[in-house]
Amino acid sequence: MREGRLLNCRLARCVLATVSTGQASGGTAGATRRPLVDAKAANRKELAVERAAKKEAVEQLNAAFKATSVAIVAQYSGLTVAQMQKLRMQMKQAGASVKVSKNRLAKIALEGTDVVAIGSLLRGPTVIATSNDPVAAPKVAMEFAKTNDKFVILGGSMGKTVLNVDGVKALASLPSLDELRGKIVGLIVAPATKLAQLSNAPAAKLARVIQAYASKGEAA
Repeated sequence: MREGRLLNCRLARCVLATVSTGQASGGTAGATRRPLVDAKAANRKELAVERAAKKEAVEQLNAAFKATSVAIVAQYSGLTVAQMQKLRMQMKQAGASVKVSKNRLAKIALEGTDVVAIGSLLRGPTVIATSNDPVAAPKVAMEFAKTNDKFVILGGSMGKTVLNVDGVKALASLPSLDELRGKIVGLIVAPATKLAQLSNAPAAKLARVIQAYASKGEAA
């Protein structure tokens, strides 16, 4: 009987030890799973934010491409931060802007716009210059390329008209809209001034003649 009781006690202790070990293992596994679940949730949230940011960037680019009159594409590999800032400043002063984006996103943004043809030029590190004045962006780009050999113009598009490098050069050589407006105003104002001079001259002569006769009458 005594031996039977000892055996039962030993069995009971073994069962308790096994249960305790299982519970401990389960607790550790649960603690391990929680960080993994939290990490996956964080990754999903991060991906959602990234997708939203990309969508917004594409929408902004698409709106800009739809509103522009011209788009010029150039490679900028090797330019310093200071040089890029100078380019942006010169473009802004001319009423143009510079856009740097991942080529994949830019190609998506070009869909449904008149300048969609520049998508084939987007290879490697490229920058897109746009402006409502069809001459502004090409003119600044060509001037900047003259003093920065790492800025290489690839081509562009003026509306649906595709431009190669020579086309961009030809467009850059034209007077800007402001210059054209000045010339037009000059053409309009010049004839008006001459007309005023011609109309005023006879009146002045007539006034002198009347004054001469009046003087003679007073002398008599």
